[in-house]
Amino acid sequence: MPVELQADPLPLRMDESGAIRVGSSRVTLDVVLADYQSGMSPEDIVGQLDTLDLADVHAAIAYYLRHRAEVDEYLRRRHSEAAELQTTIEANDPTRNQLKATLTSRLTQGDSNAAPS
Repeated sequence: MPVELQADPLPLRMDESGAIRVGSSRVTLDVVLADYQSGMSPEDIVGQLDTLDLADVHAAIAYYLRHRAEVDEYLRRRHSEAAELQTTIEANDPTRNQLKATLTSRLTQGDSNAAPS
């Protein structure tokens, strides 16, 4: 008996902020691809992010592999937007930079009162 082939819908959706989410989860494509590119298997990714469906992770990776240039451009844009936002936040909160410098100094000096890393 022959198998009836069916096309499944792509388990990727764009939210109101322009982030691509995987399946019905709130996990972004950025996160799934970062894990995949760091060497994690789809099974490992689902084990770490249990709101994901294994088939959706495989489909997201397959989409990336078929549309690498477009997805890489999307990832570059997201990274750039995140860097701009971080710069804005840091510029508007000078005490954050002072706190970061203090904690970094304590960690490099081996201060036992410093926050654990």
